[in-house]
Amino acid sequence: MVNVIIDQSISSKLPTFKLGVILYNHIVISDSPQMLKGRLQFFQETLRFELETKELIDYKGIAEWRNIFKTLNMNPGRYRPSQESLFRRIKKGNSLPLVHSAVDLNTFFSLQYCIPMGIYDRDHISGNISLRLGKESDSYLGVNGRNNDMSGKLIVADNEGAFGSPIVDSDRTKVTTQTTSAVHIFYLRPEMNVDEANKLLQAAANMFTQVHGGTSTFTIVT
Repeated sequence: MVNVIIDQSISSKLPTFKLGVILYNHIVISDSPQMLKGRLQFFQETLRFELETKELIDYKGIAEWRNIFKTLNMNPGRYRPSQESLFRRIKKGNSLPLVHSAVDLNTFFSLQYCIPMGIYDRDHISGNISLRLGKESDSYLGVNGRNNDMSGKLIVADNEGAFGSPIVDSDRTKVTTQTTSAVHIFYLRPEMNVDEANKLLQAAANMFTQVHGGTSTFTIVT
């Protein structure tokens, strides 16, 4: 299992914070199967209907993550957790783009569990992974096509620096159809207990390997 730690810059402010980490090996990523496309489309339509009468803040995952950002002095009105960005697109009536099986399944999980998450190519990660606040030197070209200044933001980093966050991930470690080993990080809600988190990770790992083959191991980092 890849070594993942939560830095004191986070744990001192959020003592119940936890990460779910799944490591996949020998996977095959391709275009999403019709089953996944159908489930993702159906779930978007269900959420779009719900959002006609519900506010974003009514979802525990969104409310709790806004509070996390506030605790870390990150303005949730300026920087949005990735799952909130997905919900906002759906509320506006915009369909979410399909990329490939791994990213599309990551999107499905993020909507289903209402938490940010990221999936990264293990072969493009250097050394151990730490969850910490970004330094002035932390920036990266994101999958959004822009250079993102990650100073003062919640990030995951390796020996080369920041490569992901609950806001936007880097181009350097993104998974592609060439990826065979991946690290899946679930930014769990601090209020979620360990038993719930274990069940979530087991269900997600099972579904991911059903689609991509390979093997999985998971752990919860506190």
